Amino acid sequence: MSPLPQARLEALHARYRGTVYPLPGPLWRGRLFWIGFTACFLAASAHLGLSPLRFWAGLGDLGIIAGQMWPPTHKGFLPEYLGALGETLAIAFLGTLAASLISLPLGFLGARNVIPNWLIHFSLRRGLDVVRGVDVLVWALIFVSVVGLGPFAGILAIAFNDTGVLAKIYAEAIENADRKASEAVRAAGGDEADVARLAILPQVFPVLISNSLYFFEANTRSATILGVVGAGGIGYFLADRIRVSAWSDAAFIILLILPTVAMIDVLSRWLRRLALGR
Repeated sequence: MSPLPQARLEALHARYRGTVYPLPGPLWRGRLFWIGFTACFLAASAHLGLSPLRFWAGLGDLGIIAGQMWPPTHKGFLPEYLGALGETLAIAFLGTLAASLISLPLGFLGARNVIPNWLIHFSLRRGLDVVRGVDVLVWALIFVSVVGLGPFAGILAIAFNDTGVLAKIYAEAIENADRKASEAVRAAGGDEADVARLAILPQVFPVLISNSLYFFEANTRSATILGVVGAGGIGYFLADRIRVSAWSDAAFIILLILPTVAMIDVLSRWLRRLALGR
């Protein structure tokens, strides 16, 4: 039986990818890709010390720590823990609020349909890239050095980090706004400020609120970690108890954090659906 022509094989492979083997060229390209991927993975694992044996050996220590966590205790520090937890929520809320308020005008400045000047647009976008390129923990370390220990440093860290992301999201939402409403406002004699206030903002406001609420939900978890570097909140107590191996206290703090974050997630999800009119 004579072999099928190459064009016929390609057509069959395109139509029946799961049953007809590809031609030798595409087949070997796929094999070389997976061989290279596997080699890179093994090289990275060896360099970073990833070892299933080390993980298996550490499971015993993990079991010892889990045993020391039970039963969770607060040793009379419950009022301090609750106060710190409220401080964590305040850090997340104020940081997200500040980032949202700052990102609103920046979003309009970064939108091409509002500011057509390419120099302003390019400079603002690259500046936002720099801001969001620095992790929130790095910002927290910087602001702890600037303003000292405490929740103010955590608020500034969240505000700076979120501004870099929210301003970009806001600008993209504004760019996707329907242009017909803007043209109607201009036809009625409105200036650019009227276009932004009457035509663009009502369209994108539910999307902006939804994104801000999502960031508040995520920042509730981030603010917990910021206390580890001295930015206030419940994370400070958690890091301190882990540092001295007070695992029962650490377990109690974790059990305080988990339902609080879950409640914020549910509330934020409900508010986002409400903002989007669902």
